[in-house]
This record gives sequence, structure tokens and C-alpha cells, in this order.
Amino acid sequence: MPETGLLDPRSVRALADELDLKPTKQRGQNFVIDPNTVRRIVQLSGIGADDTVLEVGPGLGSLTLGLLETGAAVTAIEIDEKLAPRLARTVAERMPEASGRMAVVHSDALRVDSLDGDPVTALVANLPYNVSVPVLLHLLERFDSWRTGLVMVQLEVCDRLVAQPGSKIYGVPSVKMAWYAEATRVGMVPPRVFWPVPNVDSGLVRIIRREPPATTATREQVFAVVDAAFAQRRKMLRAALAGMCGSSAAASAVLEAAGVDPQARGEVLGIEDFARIAEQLPQMSPGQPVG
Repeated sequence: MPETGLLDPRSVRALADELDLKPTKQRGQNFVIDPNTVRRIVQLSGIGADDTVLEVGPGLGSLTLGLLETGAAVTAIEIDEKLAPRLARTVAERMPEASGRMAVVHSDALRVDSLDGDPVTALVANLPYNVSVPVLLHLLERFDSWRTGLVMVQLEVCDRLVAQPGSKIYGVPSVKMAWYAEATRVGMVPPRVFWPVPNVDSGLVRIIRREPPATTATREQVFAVVDAAFAQRRKMLRAALAGMCGSSAAASAVLEAAGVDPQARGEVLGIEDFARIAEQLPQMSPGQPVG
């Protein structure tokens, strides 16, 4: 008789053996083997039967089954050619009543620009460590229908995503996340609940969408300023933006017009400050101060 319910350590190993699966660091594969951790993640996500959840990197299906247990629908994006076809069968075997609420997209999440079916309303995922920030920013950009999220990432990444201006770890991920949403650290997950056991703790980040700053600049323009400001963290902004503006003097003029101290560094600015700087850029010619 087939087993039912969430995956435990024995069933995770059995699935891996069946697939002759060797988890790889290249794809950041660390599978959750503890049902209590899965239920904790699902509870913190706040999803319910009315949600259509986007999951990235479902792996063997530990979190997928927990999400389906709530009555939600799940669209899971899986890159691995062994795992993707097995996922739907795992759901059919262990939670057959949920099979009709499950869809699997066999693809690299960074290449997915559209999804079939109902618009997704939430993102809940154990994101692969090595690509967690690019994947998260891509999904925020491409799928604006989801308004809430809960992602598990390496603890260091978690803290960067939620960092505030002035913090030593505040940087590009912090600022770009702030464009889209409010991010809060809501928990930690120890290495022992994974197989293979990673050598780092994981963090849980709650994401609540909000409107981007009111600005005449585009997101691309603002993000270009952010990237330039943090390319060399120790530089003052007038030097960091000199290449973008044509000279240090021109950068100083842009910054002053935006109400920002040219001698400040990027790590003290909020997303609204970067938006004001970006607004000034089209008003000038390279090498010329703003008029």
C-alpha cells in the first residue's frame, strides 16, 4: 500500500535511491527531511485553500506536499531532469486527492517568464542557495500577481535581504528587494533538518509586496544607479557614479540635485534616495552638471 502524507527521512532516502539521485552543490540541492519543519514553513507563509502558490526547486516534494495539505494549488518549477517528472507521481501516490491542484514546470526558474493557469498569489520556496537572490528578483519582476511570500535561503542571504540602510551587510540585494516589497526575517532553520546536511544555517524571509517608490525614473534606471553605487563599496557616491555621469563633478551635481550628500556612500541610502538620483540622470549631458 502506498505511503501517504509528508516525506520523512526514510522516504526521502528511498526516493533518492529510486532515482539514483546524487544531490549536487551546483544546483544547491539540500532536501528537507523533517515534516515538522515543513509544516512550520507552511504555517508562517499564511497560505490557505484560496491560494495558488508558486514553488521553486521543489526537489523530492517535501514542501510541495505540505503546501498541498492546506488545500492550495501549487505550480512548481523544477530544473532537474530526474526530479521534475517524479514530482507529480509522488503527489499522486502520497496525496492523491491533491493531484488536480498540482502543476510541474520543468525549467530553469530564471528562464520562466509566463505560467499557465490561474495567476499565482503567493511564493513559498526552499530556494537553491547558489541562485536564491537572482531567482527571487526575477520572480518579483516577472510575476506581480503574487503579493506575499515566504522563502528559505542561506542565513547570510536572509540577513542581506532584510538589511536596512546603514547596516554593514546592506547592499544590492537589500535595496532591490526594498523596491518591490518589505522583507522580514521570521525564523531560522538548523542544518540537521536537511539531507545532505549543509554547513550553514538557513533563514526564513517573509515578503509582503508594496508599491515601488513614486518616481519618474524606471526600475532599470534606479537599479543601474544601485549597481554602480555598490560596485566599489568604499567609494564615495560622487566617485562611484562618476562613470555613469561622465565625471566626478557631474556626479556631485546629480547627487546635490537629488538632495544626497556627494560624500556619502551607497550603504546609507534607502531605495527612495536611489530613485531620486536616477530621476536626475536624464536631465544632464555626460560631463556637464545638471542645469
